[in-house]
Amino acid sequence: MRKLIRGIVLGILLIMIVSLAACSNNETANTGDKSKVVKLAHNMNEDHVIHQALTSFASKIEERTNGSITFEIYPNGILGNETEILEQIQNGSVDMTKVSAGALESFSQEFSIFSLPYIFTSDEHYRKVMESDVAQDIYQSTTEIGFRGLSYFDSGARSFYTTNRPIETPEDLEGLKIRVMNSKTAINMVEALGGTATPLSYGEIYTALQQGVIDGAESNPTALTTGQHGEVTDYFSFTEHTNIPDIVVISEKLWNSLTEEEQKIFEEVAQETREEHTELWNKALDEAVEQAKEMGVTFNDVNKEPFIEKVKPLHEEFMKDENIAELMERINELK
Repeated sequence: MRKLIRGIVLGILLIMIVSLAACSNNETANTGDKSKVVKLAHNMNEDHVIHQALTSFASKIEERTNGSITFEIYPNGILGNETEILEQIQNGSVDMTKVSAGALESFSQEFSIFSLPYIFTSDEHYRKVMESDVAQDIYQSTTEIGFRGLSYFDSGARSFYTTNRPIETPEDLEGLKIRVMNSKTAINMVEALGGTATPLSYGEIYTALQQGVIDGAESNPTALTTGQHGEVTDYFSFTEHTNIPDIVVISEKLWNSLTEEEQKIFEEVAQETREEHTELWNKALDEAVEQAKEMGVTFNDVNKEPFIEKVKPLHEEFMKDENIAELMERINELK
C-alpha cells in the first residue's frame, strides 16, 4: 500500500515538474520573442494605389526592423467601413488604418477643416499645409481618444459625377441626390450648393447609382475606374470643391509600445511611402480619366466662382469656432 501511495506521489511530482518546466520555457519564449504583429485595415481593393502604398509601407518596416514587426493587411473594407475601423482601433482590435480625413471629423472637430470646400486655393497651397505644423497639430488632436495621424496620402481634388446631367453651375445640383461621406461638413456643402446630401459608405455607391437611389456622388476620377462607377455614371464635372487627404492612422496603444528607434522608422517610412504614393497617384489619375472616357463618361470643366460664392457661409460658420478660426488663419498664411 505504501509503495502504491509513494508511486502516486512521485507521479504527481513528476507532472508538476514537467508543467513548471513547460511554463518556464513558454515564458522565456514569450519574453525573448519581441515581435509585434500589426493589424492594418482599409477599404480599398488590392488594385488601388492606396493598397500598393500600404503594402510597401508594411514591407519596409518589416525589413528595417529585421522582422521584429510584421503586418497583417485587411483590404476591401472586410473589417468594416472607415468609422467602424476607427472604432476598432479605439478598442484595440485593429492597430492601423487609412481613412479619409472626412471620416475623422466625427472624432475631432479639427479634421473637419480638410472638408471645408475651397479651403485650399491651389495644389501647391494644399501641399504646403499638409507638410506644415498645421497638419501635425491636427494629427495630434485625437491622441486622448486612442489614435493619432502618422502621415497622409493624396486623395485628389473631389468633383461631382452624375447620371442625369453634367454639373456646370450650382443650380444643376438642385433636385439631385448626391452621395457624400458621413461628414457633417460634406453634407452641409452639398446642401449649400442646392443638392440633397445622401451619406453612404463607399461600397454602396455603385449599386445606389445603378438603382437610381442616388443621382451622383463626389470623388476623384479613380472612383470611376477602380470603383467601377464609370459603368453607371455619365458625367464627371471638375468642380474640384475639396482636396481631402487620406490620413494614415496609428493607435496610441501601438505607438506607445514602440521604442524611440521604431517610432522613427515608422515616421521615416511613412514619409517615403507618401512620396512613392504621390507618383503612383498622379499616374493613376491620368490613366483613370482616359479609361473612364473609354467607358463612356463625359468630362467637363466648370467656372468655380459661383460654387465658391455659394459656400462662403460655410467658411463664416467655421470662423465662429475659436480653434478652427485659428487653424484657418494659419492655413491662409501659407497661400
